[in-house]
Amino acid sequence: MSTLRLETHEDVGAVLRERLAGFVRTLRDNGFKVGLAETHDALQLIRTTLVKHPKSLKAAYRCLFCGRQSDWKRFDELFDAYWLERGLKTGVKVTGSSPKKGMKTIRELMDAQGTKQETLAGDVERQPGEEDEDSDDTPTGRREGASIAENLGQVDFRNMQDPDALEKAHDLAERLARAMRVRLTRRDRQRRKGPRLDLRKTIRHSIAHGGTPIELIRKGPRHRQLRLVILLDASGSMNNYTSVFTRFVHGMLDNFREAEAFLFHTRLVHVSSALSERDAARALDRMGLMAQGIGGGTKIGEALADFNRWHAARVIHSRTCVIILSDGYDTGDPAALGEEMKRLRRRCKRIVWLNPLIGWEGYEPTAGGMQAALPHVDLFAPAHNLDSLAALEPYLAEL
Repeated sequence: MSTLRLETHEDVGAVLRERLAGFVRTLRDNGFKVGLAETHDALQLIRTTLVKHPKSLKAAYRCLFCGRQSDWKRFDELFDAYWLERGLKTGVKVTGSSPKKGMKTIRELMDAQGTKQETLAGDVERQPGEEDEDSDDTPTGRREGASIAENLGQVDFRNMQDPDALEKAHDLAERLARAMRVRLTRRDRQRRKGPRLDLRKTIRHSIAHGGTPIELIRKGPRHRQLRLVILLDASGSMNNYTSVFTRFVHGMLDNFREAEAFLFHTRLVHVSSALSERDAARALDRMGLMAQGIGGGTKIGEALADFNRWHAARVIHSRTCVIILSDGYDTGDPAALGEEMKRLRRRCKRIVWLNPLIGWEGYEPTAGGMQAALPHVDLFAPAHNLDSLAALEPYLAEL
């Protein structure tokens, strides 16, 4: 590499370690999740012959350091700026120093200003330490407090253009999913109280009181928790709704003990592992990295065929409710979609189809794919705003 001009073998180790430490620090300042394990692996890579081939080293480091879609997009620019002394196309926060006094530093290449980069869910990713600037101007029509939630609950997601309002909708969607989980769990616990005495649990609890059965444990019919399997349409026709739906699904998986999520467009992707991340932004970035092709066409019939063939037997049982979030626009054969819906219906307890277009004035489910799917759907409901998502909770509570 042009930046590594070393004369002795002894200098190689110290200088490379110093340069690598600066590069790791630069990645961390730009929001990369880099720990000691990644740093150790990077040190092992730089000791190989890859150090003589920048393109190969870049590819290896990209696979090592990038765990999110946003990381993958920015890595090449950061690598080129630090190791090859090339300028950046967009402003990113860079740090680190050069091992030589006369060599150009990273700070000279770009101003140390963070960028706002949109993730898959439409969130704005801020660099560490950045804060929103205070403004004396109050936007018209903007409310504070509980009235914001009430107002956003009735706004169609496709009409949310203000980034702040969209971010509040994302947060409300996740809180809604958590609230649904709490209410369903409380009802489940109330039903577990029964007239019969559970002798085994009573004796076990009495040990703490010296064998005196102070608390009598009772039992009744066992009510097992509902399992949710969510299939989310991420095609181009759903662009206005995908960001909020993904946050809603993230909240579901984060709070329901038994839940699985799949995303489909022209193919089906199992995204439960990505959405199991506690950090919503990181979860959605990982999902975007897994599901390449988001925003294109959609083949619902083929996606359901893959689900029925490869996943249904593992994730579906008699207590499963399958929730499909889609507008029903299918470029495939409607007859094939109807057949796959019929197969799916025989496996699960309920199929709920949430269609955001139902909230549109004058909408009729006349699309061929929607017509083929409706005979096998137990609940066909709107999902164009937060209130419509909240209306799903009473239905799930009765299952």
